[in-house]
Amino acid sequence: MLKGKRIILGVTGSIAAYKAALLVRLLVKQGAEVQVLITEAGKEFITPLTLATLSLKPVLSDFFEEAGGSWNSHVDMGIWANAFIVAPASANSLAKMAHGIADNLLLTTYLSARCPVFIAPAMDLDMYQHPATQENVQILQNRGVKVIEATTGELASGLQGKGRMQEPEEIVNVLNAFFAKKTDFAGKNILITAGPTHEKIDPVRFIGNYSSGKMGYALAQNLAERGANVHIVSGPVQIKAQHLNIKVSNVESAKEMYQVSKRIFAESDIGIFAAAVADYSPETTDKQKVKRTNSDLQLRLKANKDIAAELSSTKKSKQITIGFALETNNEHTNAVSKLKRKNLDFIVLNSLQDKGAGFGGDTNKITIFDTNGNISPYGLESKSQTAKNIVDYLAKTKL
Repeated sequence: MLKGKRIILGVTGSIAAYKAALLVRLLVKQGAEVQVLITEAGKEFITPLTLATLSLKPVLSDFFEEAGGSWNSHVDMGIWANAFIVAPASANSLAKMAHGIADNLLLTTYLSARCPVFIAPAMDLDMYQHPATQENVQILQNRGVKVIEATTGELASGLQGKGRMQEPEEIVNVLNAFFAKKTDFAGKNILITAGPTHEKIDPVRFIGNYSSGKMGYALAQNLAERGANVHIVSGPVQIKAQHLNIKVSNVESAKEMYQVSKRIFAESDIGIFAAAVADYSPETTDKQKVKRTNSDLQLRLKANKDIAAELSSTKKSKQITIGFALETNNEHTNAVSKLKRKNLDFIVLNSLQDKGAGFGGDTNKITIFDTNGNISPYGLESKSQTAKNIVDYLAKTKL
């Protein structure tokens, strides 16, 4: 799958840089054209000569070639590449990538890249586990960067833990799998609702929930990469879509989400209702801030439309609808009840009883129930992998 592919390999300052030599060799052996970019710190761990010999190309590090006055265009390289992989990716370089710092050729090329970007972190376990590093990785992942997770084992420090760069053979497998990815949803129009809704009490207060929208956006990313045209109707979240095939309509309330989703669903092949829509909203909304008094405050709530049920009740014979159920008790019974009541093709259950599942986090643990009585449980996984599992399940459904 890599034959003829143009790949930029970024090498940063980590002891794992010695593995870059084998990675280059494997890529070239599979027919890829490899351009190595290396940071000054990376040169301390492996020589450019070694990498140039294996890649059959000069290794680039500087913006300008002083002798001839020429310069290495990060813009041209960003357009040229089919994939950009940073391996090893040090904590320092990850931080700079996450925050748009462009003080070397590798980083300016990253900011110019139009192709998929992969990172293979490598560092000591405490650096890897530090909240700053984990937040930087999450920032990059939210922007669509694909993370090749570090592995657990003996580190250069002599400590045991997570921080070893994934082996070159596995990195090549990841790239092969990416380029072999099916376009099984090409031409399909898909509606996804994502995030929470905020139901206003007054100009400064609202009824809401803890949904981050990560699950819905992860589904959108996976489907877009597989060729779908995805339209997210999104409640208030801190995530940005990272694919040209994804369009986003931002809404605030359940009423707004219903109105926009109804219009989009009419032209969609598939509706995925991943949003955590508020079940109730205040009967009235004060135009001014409600002042505190010594008396208790009572709010009268009215039921919001059940968007999944409302739209599924109108679906045409070839339309498919998928719902989500977040439960705290009687999980299976409640999920099956919702599946039938809402006229869904299948429903994805997660339970707050399962550690690592539910709102806010980066992992999820799900069980899928369909109308044929099939029950498919999955283990605790990242939300991106959970999204892939759901989309793979959807692909088995008659499209």
